[in-house]
Amino acid sequence: MSTTRPGSDGMPARSRNGTAYELNGPADAPVVALIHGLGLNRHTWQWHAPVLSERYRVLNYDLFGHGDSTPPPATSSLTVFSEQLRGLLGELGFERCAIVGFSLGGMINRRFALDYPNRVSALAILNSPHEREPEAQRLVEERAANVAGGGSDATIEQALQRWFTDEFRAKHPEILDLVRKWRASNDSKSYPDSCMVLAAGVTELIRPQSPIAAPTLVMTCENDSGSTPAMSHAIAGEIDGAETVIVPQLQHMGLVEQPALFTGPLLDFLDRVTG
Repeated sequence: MSTTRPGSDGMPARSRNGTAYELNGPADAPVVALIHGLGLNRHTWQWHAPVLSERYRVLNYDLFGHGDSTPPPATSSLTVFSEQLRGLLGELGFERCAIVGFSLGGMINRRFALDYPNRVSALAILNSPHEREPEAQRLVEERAANVAGGGSDATIEQALQRWFTDEFRAKHPEILDLVRKWRASNDSKSYPDSCMVLAAGVTELIRPQSPIAAPTLVMTCENDSGSTPAMSHAIAGEIDGAETVIVPQLQHMGLVEQPALFTGPLLDFLDRVTG
């Protein structure tokens, strides 16, 4: 297996546009790019990337303003994040890839597929929001405004309650501490703008004039209050032939709480549609 790994100092590689990334897996395998969610970083995929990289070339990176990447070059938007991925793929010489996006990442990969359809071999959209009812839209915008007024820690405790089941929170305080650490490490100046992307950016993805044509898997969890099963079915309903998987019982961070319930369907999907 040919791999490109972080340097001996433990730091990731860095692209010309300031993106911190890791690249692992067979050099001649189909490329799979992983996009994490708002307030997180590439380490969200630590339970998935090693399995995926056994047979795929896995590109795992930090969004602008997150993890080890630099702040965004302009006010955060889905287009800014889509262009970040385009620049990274171009620098690495990857013409086409499958893109797996979680939450905000599932909005970014949709934006990328709409802007650059010929560069997408497949999409996996995980726990990602879609059209919201007016009251839900008001609440998510209110949370984004609270972050702008109170910093990145302003909403983290409420978020952890929405993201993980009660049982998991009681048994795994170390994971909650890890997520708190990830949130606190983000660029404080650009983070509120990224929150607004999650809050308002979804409107540009609803019923696009030119629908996404790539093979698509849409997944969420039964009890994800912000990226509901109804939203996943709606996303899939706008993409011809898209598949939908609803993971029972779990909440927004089901891919961390029970990683295998996501890695299994992902591998099955990618094995069928890439090659």
